[in-house]
Amino acid sequence: MKYSKATNYALHTMLYLIAVAVDRPVGVQQLAEKQGVSPTYLSKILTKLVKAGLIESASGANGGYRVKGRKEDISFLDVIHAIEGTTSLFECCESENPHCLINHVMVAAEEDMERHLKNAKLADLAKQAGLSL
Repeated sequence: MKYSKATNYALHTMLYLIAVAVDRPVGVQQLAEKQGVSPTYLSKILTKLVKAGLIESASGANGGYRVKGRKEDISFLDVIHAIEGTTSLFECCESENPHCLINHVMVAAEEDMERHLKNAKLADLAKQAGLSL
């Protein structure tokens, strides 16, 4: 299974905003330079994070992005769903068959993975990595 590069950039951006940017907004240029990606591309990712309610944007000379709400509650799954959506990773060719054993195994595996990603909090990772909060 593979997530898009956008998810990679979103996770790194969120980790940075959670760990380093306490209450002051961080500009898209600074966030883009930190990851070596174009500000235009990162802006599209940030828009998805705003729409998901994970971050908020502030306009003006000191504008930028900052975490919205309790940063301790933001999980890997929250960020992944904001970027990738919530569609299942596996589409069974016999999805109409409620007895398809392959579909049962794949759905169970996806549920386990989502449970793990939901329990994995970015703030915990920041602490583990020794980043300031």
